[in-house]
Amino acid sequence: MMSDQSATSSVRLSRRELLNRSAAAAAFAVVPRHVFGGAGQVEPSGKLNIAGIGAGGRGNDDLQGVESEHIVALCDVDWQSAAGTFRRYPQARRYRDFREMLDKEGDRIDAVVVATPDHVHAVASMAAIKKGKHVYCEKPLTRTVYEARALAEAAREAKVATQMGNQGMAFEGNRLIKEWLWDGAIGPVREVHVWSDRPTHQGRLPLWWAQGIERPPETPPVPEHLDWDLWLGPAPQRPYHPAYVPFRWRGWWDFGSGGLGDMGIHNLAPVFSALKLGAPTSVHASSTAVYEETLPLASVVHYEFPARGDMPAVIVHWYDGGLVPARPAELEDGHELPREDGVIFVGDEGKMLVTGWGGNSPRLIPESKMKAYTLPPKSLPRSIGHYEEWIKACKEGTPTESNFDFAGPMTEAVLLGTVCVRTGADKLLWDSMNMTITNRPEANQYLHYTYREPWTL
Repeated sequence: MMSDQSATSSVRLSRRELLNRSAAAAAFAVVPRHVFGGAGQVEPSGKLNIAGIGAGGRGNDDLQGVESEHIVALCDVDWQSAAGTFRRYPQARRYRDFREMLDKEGDRIDAVVVATPDHVHAVASMAAIKKGKHVYCEKPLTRTVYEARALAEAAREAKVATQMGNQGMAFEGNRLIKEWLWDGAIGPVREVHVWSDRPTHQGRLPLWWAQGIERPPETPPVPEHLDWDLWLGPAPQRPYHPAYVPFRWRGWWDFGSGGLGDMGIHNLAPVFSALKLGAPTSVHASSTAVYEETLPLASVVHYEFPARGDMPAVIVHWYDGGLVPARPAELEDGHELPREDGVIFVGDEGKMLVTGWGGNSPRLIPESKMKAYTLPPKSLPRSIGHYEEWIKACKEGTPTESNFDFAGPMTEAVLLGTVCVRTGADKLLWDSMNMTITNRPEANQYLHYTYREPWTL
C-alpha cells in the first residue's frame, strides 16, 4: 500500500505534466461512451465496450458477430466450454458470475451479449438493463411468460438498445414476405402453418436434445471446470447430470422450451412481423405423451389472434418434432414440403410457401402464380446485418428489427403455447392485459416460478 507521503508526492505535477499525461492516457484507454456525454455519444475510437454473459457455444458465435467493437469482459460458468472464446479475446477480463462482472466492470461496459441457457436470460438481461447497459439476448428472450413482459417493460423504461438473437429478421426474405403480403399478393391472410423438425433431425432420430423422458436418477460428481450452482441460477435445485449440459438443457421444463422455444422463435418471427400480431386470445394444443420433467417429443399448437386494423382474425398453427401440415394442393408435382423448417401463409386469393428457417425464401404457389405476379417495389429498408443493426442502435438509438418491444410479446405468445402443451389443455383463454389464463386458473402457475434465493429479476 502506498504511504500518505508517497501518495501526496505522486500527485505534485505541473499543469503541463498533468495535461501531457492525460492526453497520452486518453490516446490508448478504452473509455465507456457515457463518459463522453450519455446516450448516442461514442468514445473517440467509435467502438463500444461489450461484455459477454455466456461465452461458450452460441455465445462464441454471437461475440464474433460484434467483435468489430471492443470485447472487454467475458463471463461463463464453464471455463472449459468457454476456453476457445477466452483465447480469441485474451484482453477480456474473465468471470464466472455475471453479477460480479457487472459490479466490477460496470463503468467500463456499454453493452452486453447474453447467450446463456434460457432460464438465465431474464435475470442476466435485467441485471444489465438496471445498470443502463444495452442488451443483445439470445432467443427465446426468456424462459417464462412473466419474464418476457417484465424484460420488455424494463428495457423500454431504461431506453436501452435491445435485440433478440433471431438472426432471420435480417434476411431479405423477411422484407419480401411483408412487401408481397401488404401488396395483396394472396389477399387477406386468415390462416398460417409454421413448423420445425426440432428436436429431431428431419423427423428422425437421433434427437438434437432429449425430450419425452424423466429425470435421471444418477448423481455423478460435478466436473471441476463447471460451477453447477451458478449454472442453475434461478432454477430449482437439482443434482448435476450430463443429461443437462452442455446444450442438452433445451428440452427440460426448468431450463428451456423445446422446439417451440428454439425454432418457433425463428420461424414465427416473420409471421408476427408481416401480420402485425400481438397477443393471442386463445391457445390450444395436442402432443405426444407429456412428462413431468421434459417437453413431449412432438406437439401441435393452435393460436387464435384477433383482427388488427384492416387485417382479419387469423389462426396460426405450429408443428414440431417431425410433424408437418398437410401438403397444399397448390404445390407442384414432384415437390414436397421441407421437413426441417417452413411457413405456409393461406390467403383468400392464394398461398405463399416460405422454406428455410427464419423466413428465408418465400414464393407464391404454384410456380405459375409466382411467375404471373408483378413484384411490388422494394419499399422497406434493407438490413445492414443482424449484429450491425444492434451495434448501430447502441450508438445512434435507432430501433432494431427484433428489439424487446417486438421480441417480448412474441416470446410471450410462443411460451403460452408451451404452457398449453404442459397442462394438456384443450384450450386456454388468454387475458393479455391482466396477464392471466381465465378459464384454467391452475395453468397460471406455469407463467412463472419462484426463483431460488438469492436470485431476483
